Amino acid sequence: MKKIFLLVPLFLILLLTACGGQADSGKVIVSGKDWTEQWILSHLLAETIKAHTDLEVEVKEGLGSETVLTEALKKGDIDLYVEYTGTGYMAILHKEFRPGMTPDEIYEATKKGYEDELDVTWLKPLGFANNHVMTMRKDKADSLGASRLGDLKGKAGSLAFGAPGTFYERADGYEGLTKAYGFQFGKKVSLDEDLMYQAVHKGEVDIITGFSTDPRIRQFNLAVLEDDKQYFPPYDAAPVVRRETLESHPELKEALEMLAGQISTEEMSEMNAEVNLENKEPRDVAIRFLKKKGLIQ
Repeated sequence: MKKIFLLVPLFLILLLTACGGQADSGKVIVSGKDWTEQWILSHLLAETIKAHTDLEVEVKEGLGSETVLTEALKKGDIDLYVEYTGTGYMAILHKEFRPGMTPDEIYEATKKGYEDELDVTWLKPLGFANNHVMTMRKDKADSLGASRLGDLKGKAGSLAFGAPGTFYERADGYEGLTKAYGFQFGKKVSLDEDLMYQAVHKGEVDIITGFSTDPRIRQFNLAVLEDDKQYFPPYDAAPVVRRETLESHPELKEALEMLAGQISTEEMSEMNAEVNLENKEPRDVAIRFLKKKGLIQ
């Protein structure tokens, strides 16, 4: 009987050590979603941490969607990644966006919701927003007389709509969009984030939900339709970090907030273009940008 009582505390000690080891170690894991901008952002965070702390950094590039990454944060499988305020507010916290809400209001509400519900902290925004934009070939938009999304009412039924698979599942995605505008597209197609611009350019689909920082909108001379009902919230980019990690490594916050306000929409689009159009490596692009800004040597 004495042996049993001696073994139980030892088992508990080992269990607690295993659960808390990641936050207390000198290592942080940076991750992101599986598309160009997020690959670059993962390395921007990682290289900044390496340059300004003594922490060991591992990058798990392209881990998955915001749902996958949020679960990974909660479990401690990763420590941080870059998220967008509108995604956090609607897709993760399932809060309702009201047209007219400012980017600051969305940021503060999302920050509070993550801290209260997920024990995750939003750091200061990086300086750019990557908004959902509905885009199509200019000749197609002209033939439909469409400069705004609302102009597609009565015409959407003849159009093929393309978007990443997750867009059809998100709270700020397809169902809410079509309900807000009062129409349904004739066909829905799931497309890879990095292939959908080619698809609309080639006429394989008529309209896609693109990202405002993607250089292929300019490359293919696509028309962006105005979101005249203000369905989409703002999507300001900011690092999200496990609170436990920040408490164990307070130097992490100081290092990462050197990036606050440092990346303009144009600069992010240019970095995306270096990868998408010039076939440069995301890590190399991130390092060149940080050196240009004087953030690393």
